[in-house]
Amino acid sequence: MPVLRYRNTAVIAFTVSTALLLCPVQAYAGYGHDGSSNGSDTSASGDADDDGTVSATAGAVVFDRSKNGSGESAGPVASTAGTWTPPACYYAPKYSPAQLQKYLEPIWAVDSTGYEWDAKQRDHYVQGNPYTDFNKEKAGKGYWWSSYVTEGRGGDPGALDCDADIFWVDTGDPPPADIPEAITPEVLAQLAYAEIRVPSTEVTLAPAGTTKVNLPTWAWLDTAEFKPVSVTATVPLLGVEATTVAEPVSLKIEPGTADATTYPASGVCTLNGDNSIGEAYAAGKSDETPPCGVKYLRSSGDDSYKLRATITWKIHWTGTGVNDPRDLPDGEFGAEQDVVVQEIQAVNR
Repeated sequence: MPVLRYRNTAVIAFTVSTALLLCPVQAYAGYGHDGSSNGSDTSASGDADDDGTVSATAGAVVFDRSKNGSGESAGPVASTAGTWTPPACYYAPKYSPAQLQKYLEPIWAVDSTGYEWDAKQRDHYVQGNPYTDFNKEKAGKGYWWSSYVTEGRGGDPGALDCDADIFWVDTGDPPPADIPEAITPEVLAQLAYAEIRVPSTEVTLAPAGTTKVNLPTWAWLDTAEFKPVSVTATVPLLGVEATTVAEPVSLKIEPGTADATTYPASGVCTLNGDNSIGEAYAAGKSDETPPCGVKYLRSSGDDSYKLRATITWKIHWTGTGVNDPRDLPDGEFGAEQDVVVQEIQAVNR
């Protein structure tokens, strides 16, 4: 595996006038894959240092969702790999030396954290064990990394996993290997996994809506809707990115009652060679067994059965330094639809 080198693409240091210093600095506006952040959150900030320069940092992740699933019925996939979930927190660049000083010194000044803790912090970041004066001699040559909680995961127990002290990483160096949540292409791929949205799994049925007892009902998916989707996650400050791709591979049909037979017997319809799932019903096929479908053996009475259709998505990623796709856990997304089943009415003469 090639050694991954992080590149400095977005630390901006420049002399500005007093008037400009009065204005907020917008870092990396619109920066993302294909030049679009697509409405994602970026933790962008500007900070005026004592020497009259501005350091602009964007440590949070930017997501490009332009190739993602869309629509009101689209939703996130759930991992099929037991309890695995994308990271609830991660570490990324957050402070320049001056910014860290501005952040920590007011905390130490109020004594709310206790003298002993404050003294250890000063020793750690100011007095040379191991850092001196917030690493100001390395200003512009690296970043202070700290933790971020993944959006929407604040109540997740995993959000408490990122409890390491703020640490320094030189420009071009990878983060410490003993901090698994530190941003790498693989962590970015996992964060992008959580942003994947896939279309509704409502299948087309024939007969549609209402079917008959013992009548095979054909089921299939529109290939125009069920196609690969992807999300790209980027940390502009590091020039590191990963793209996570989800591809539909199979459809599982659960009739909503034990009084039914599925086709095939497993209820799992695999992807066809043309990337379709199932086969559309056409005139002349009434005596054929559907390659994907269901046959109800009992009427639903005055109610309906809740047929559940679940798509399994194969998920993989590529990214900075990783050109060959690497697998992530498969994902599933399902939805229910009503199916009315009636008795076949015989006419007596």
